[in-house]
Formats: sequence, structure tokens, C-alpha cells
Amino acid sequence: MIRPDELGASDLDRWRSFQQTGPMAHPFLAPEFVLAVGRLRRSVRVAVLEDGARTVGFFPFERGRWGYGTPPAPGLTDAHGLVHAADAEWDPQQLLRACGLSVWEFDHLVDGQKPFERYQSLRVPSPVMDLGGGYAAFRAEVRARSKSFLSELERKGRALGRDHGAVTFTLGAADADDLRRIMAWKSEQYQRTYRSDRFRVPWIRELLESLLATRTETFAGTLSVLRAGDVPVAGHFGLRNGGALAGWFPAFDSAFRRYSPGLLHHLMLAEHAAADGIVEIDMGRGAKGYKDCFRSRDLIVAEGRIVRRSPTAAVHWARREPVRRLRNHVLDDPRLYRAADTMLKRAATVRTRMRMRGQTA
Repeated sequence: MIRPDELGASDLDRWRSFQQTGPMAHPFLAPEFVLAVGRLRRSVRVAVLEDGARTVGFFPFERGRWGYGTPPAPGLTDAHGLVHAADAEWDPQQLLRACGLSVWEFDHLVDGQKPFERYQSLRVPSPVMDLGGGYAAFRAEVRARSKSFLSELERKGRALGRDHGAVTFTLGAADADDLRRIMAWKSEQYQRTYRSDRFRVPWIRELLESLLATRTETFAGTLSVLRAGDVPVAGHFGLRNGGALAGWFPAFDSAFRRYSPGLLHHLMLAEHAAADGIVEIDMGRGAKGYKDCFRSRDLIVAEGRIVRRSPTAAVHWARREPVRRLRNHVLDDPRLYRAADTMLKRAATVRTRMRMRGQTA
């Protein structure tokens, strides 16, 4: 068990070799992401699994108080698991004991983690934009699902161009100011909708800035920006690993809301990503309407926990399980999700009006 920065070049090459295809190729399971998180969070460790003289797996995790374990950057990531050789076998209880963990909790466990399967309590879809057939095939799929949606969205794109200047799209931008602008838009959205503002946490901002500067042969922090004239109106920051892009932080300038800039951005992201060799974009778990508009298929991710028999494990269960079940019930029922989302938006509207009245007074 070592810190991420103690991995040698041969370890990193071996890790990447396990990520050639399938669910383990997800960007959040790449060693570059674990290294970036490890530089900011001292609790990150990697368990290196060996079979004789052969390395057969890497298990990245964070260890909290009383042996409570999570994936790196818990709550931020959409893929969890142990990156391993195809023939690797392991005992989850032995793994936790070796890592000094009483509990390991996950909520986005990828497929192919057979020793962990009996610890899964819930399996849910994570919508994917499939670009394997090229952008034309993807666009035809979206149009077949809803001709009016695509026509209306393209009409708004033309209106945006007429009103504010030519609409352009950049994929793979490296401008830190653009990234900070996207984080500011996202913060405003979080605050407007009564959601926790992740970017008030300094290490999360530092993590994104670090990942923006990360480039290897297979991995990159990937920034995209939609502009009208010279003005940025929407953007996204995600992670790329080979042909897979993980959607992470999409955002837009609310002043351009009438043009649906977030949806326009997603459509143009698909076009430019397909041209750049990206074959799938994981939009992440969650029942949001825009994901249904662009969904081609689903990845399946699982939620659960591995628990060793100990008093601390029982305390973790009592503290977290009731809240987890209620949250999942809302997230996975579209009617409840819409009702909760509407309630938060109405509350945010009331708060904004009260603030404006106070400023006027």
C-alpha cells in the first residue's frame, strides 16, 4: 500500500495496460486522475495487488477516520473500482484488512468487479452519448427520438448567432480563465438552486486547474467552450482517457438562457468530440431531462459498501444508510426528482426576490 506519487513508471504503464477497453477505461479510473487527487488529499492511497512476481491490480482509495474508506475524491467522481488484469481474483475482506479499512463505500462501481458484486445494494443507469458511428449517426438518432427537439434547438442556435455574433465551438482549450468562468457559472447555478457549491472548496478548484494542465498520450483534462461572437456563453470541463470522455462540469451564462446554450453546447460537443476520435461521452448518473435528449445507451454503475465486522462499521451504517436510501429514492424516481427540483428552484426564486427587495430598500 503506497501513496500515488510512489508509483513508478512501470506501475503506471501496467495500470494503463489494464485500461485498454471496457468499463475500466473510464477517465476517473485513470492513474493521472488518482495522482492529481493524491497531490491535494493526503489520505489517498493505492493498494498494489500482486500474484507472485506479477502485478495484477491497483485499488485507489481514501482512508478517513476510524477506517472509513471511499474512492478518491468521494462525491465528485462517476466511476469507482479496482483496476485489474482480466484474470485477477481477490478477496474483498482481505483487501480491506490489508488497507486498514473497516468500510469501503462506493456509489459508482463499474461493471467487471466480480468479487465486489455481492456487496452491491443498487444498480442504476449512467446515460452515454454513443459517438462510435460518427456524429451524423448520432444526430440522426437524436432526430429520430424527437424531430421537434432538434429543430427547435438548431433554431435557437441560429437566433443566438443573429443576435450576438457567429457561434463557434472550441474543444481542448487550455485557457485557465475559461475554466474559472465555467466554475463561476456553476457556482452561481449551485447557489441559485439551493445546492451545495462545490467550488467554495479550495482543493476542488485546485484539482480542476491541475487537471486542465495534465496531458499524457491517453489522458487529458478537456475544456470546451461555446461562444457567440467573442463572448463565451457555455462550457464544460471533463476528463478524457483514450476514446472516452467523462462529463463532469457543464455550465452556461444564465444571461443567455433563452437560447438554451447548455443544450447547444452538448450538441456541438458531440460533433467536435466525434471528429477528434472520442467514441463515447458518459453524462453521469442522474435523472436530468437534457440527458434523456442525448442518451444513446446506458452504462450500469452500482452502489453499496463492503463492511468488516467492527463497531466502527456499525456506526457508519447507522449514520449514512437512512439518508442514502432516501436520496436514492428521490434520484431514481423521475416524478420525485422533478418535484424536488421544482421546489428548490422556487425556493431559489423567492430568495432572489427577497435579496433584490432588500437591495432596493
